[in-house]
Amino acid sequence: MLDAKNADRIGLLLSGGGARAAYQVGVLRAIAELLPKDAGNPFHIISGTSAGALNAASLACHAHRLRTGVRLLEYVWKNISSDQIYTPQSNKLLGSASIMLLSSMRTKDTNVPRSLLDNSPLLDLLQRVLKLDKIQKNIDKGLLDALSITTSAYSTGESVSFYQGMKGLSDWAGPHRIGRRAQIGYLHLMASSALPVLFPAVKIDEQFYGDGAVRQLAPTSTPIQLGASRLLVIGVSGNRSKTPVENTVAAAPSISQIMGHMLNSAFVDTLENDLEFLRDMNEVLNQLPRGIRNNGKISAQYIELLEISPSKEINTIATQFYDELPKQMAKHIKPDSSSTLLSLVLFEKEFCSALREMGYEDALSKESEIRQFFRK
Repeated sequence: MLDAKNADRIGLLLSGGGARAAYQVGVLRAIAELLPKDAGNPFHIISGTSAGALNAASLACHAHRLRTGVRLLEYVWKNISSDQIYTPQSNKLLGSASIMLLSSMRTKDTNVPRSLLDNSPLLDLLQRVLKLDKIQKNIDKGLLDALSITTSAYSTGESVSFYQGMKGLSDWAGPHRIGRRAQIGYLHLMASSALPVLFPAVKIDEQFYGDGAVRQLAPTSTPIQLGASRLLVIGVSGNRSKTPVENTVAAAPSISQIMGHMLNSAFVDTLENDLEFLRDMNEVLNQLPRGIRNNGKISAQYIELLEISPSKEINTIATQFYDELPKQMAKHIKPDSSSTLLSLVLFEKEFCSALREMGYEDALSKESEIRQFFRK
């Protein structure tokens, strides 16, 4: 890790959540419009997890000009459809989940599906729109310090952040998380966005990896380890200012509802808890005399933080576009009981457009904070 005590490095953290990541594109569009027209990438460190990793890679590939990277993202998300991301492994889909699980426990037959959905169309999409060889060229030009893509190692349970960056950056290890230098490739992106059970695990070297949001206890630690002293976080959770409404449900939860609950916990809870801890730590550091803070005996660092997250509940928005869901998926995902899972797999134009517009408006509502953050 570079000595960042006196450095002013801006980090961008893009969390994950399937189709919810469309929200980030709207936020990035607003930021690109608030910065000078020909501004290059303003982020020294870009960190992405799950679907956020795909957005992060696009920005890293176009670090010479922020608006170019954002326009590519807009083009992709404007023309998105579920069949560009996945196809069902079985006509029975979620109804065959238990059969798939039991079969995989009883046999090592490679013909047994290892996931409910086949996401090979996503790989084709990534190979068409992302030229990953540009990442190192942009790093060599000084346009970017590092790009990190976070995954979850199934064999060890660790959160693994693969990073490609400038010389001087070192691997790190923390509680249940490590950082490992690598040349970012399509497999890293596929692994980071491999939603558990829904998408298959991805083999990189000798290990299998899945969605980076799983077991990611401290999402902000990766960009901080890579040298960020200011951090912009674009989340994809719902409106945290409102208390969730308790609904009385007569029937037991379905498999899809339970899956949605588990995935939502991975994508939302860890990031929000980590941000709360970071804010509390900043408050503690603010109370310490500057001399004590800078004497080298305190390892904690004050991190300037700006968070932009959805002002409205994404799950509720997803139910409004339920009719967009492919019929084969609609048989097993009901809007009243599986809205979380719906919001993750609804890679359709109108839903993603609604999220992009909300992201754009949410960012503009924080225009003064954004300008202050970028010192503009």
